[in-house]
Amino acid sequence: MQVLLSTTYFGPVQWYQKLHRADTVLIEQWESFLKQTYRNRCLIATTNGVQALTVPVERGTSPLIKDIRISDHGNWRHLHWMALQSAYGESPFFEYYQDDIRPFFEQRWDYLVDFNEAISQKMCELIDIQPQVARTTEFIPEPIDLTDYRSAINPKHPAPDADFSPKPYYQVYAQKHGFLPNLSVLDLLFNMGPESIYYL
Repeated sequence: MQVLLSTTYFGPVQWYQKLHRADTVLIEQWESFLKQTYRNRCLIATTNGVQALTVPVERGTSPLIKDIRISDHGNWRHLHWMALQSAYGESPFFEYYQDDIRPFFEQRWDYLVDFNEAISQKMCELIDIQPQVARTTEFIPEPIDLTDYRSAINPKHPAPDADFSPKPYYQVYAQKHGFLPNLSVLDLLFNMGPESIYYL
């Protein structure tokens, strides 16, 4: 199976399931940037429920995702790392993985798509999956031989996905909020550690 995905910032479990199960994956870099999507945000579980962490971006002359630059506005790297420490500091595997994740909040990347690619490579390494991934070389409006998840994997309006049904796993705040499905892959990793691969 070949799939077409949008770039993501610490994407949801569903996105990583596609990476794991597909024979080959194409990451769309020629689409227009869309706000309020996983392209520059992730969802985590906190003591108050689900929280969105959003990477601020600069609007330049090109709307294409490959040209979108990361903004340094608002000290967001520090705020995101503090939010993750607060949300997952008590999780079983946060201490084990924190040294692998912290550099993404200390180093600077110019372009969102490069930042997201570095994140996904590290997450695949930590979860122990080896997807065959490449970026698109042009915009693919209506793919014929690819399964298109670009708009289906969406935090606001997800499309039905017969291949994805979130299986409950341990979450720190489950007693308070119940199981919260399809959060950032960080939620799965920090709570389940080496067993994360079995949930994909």
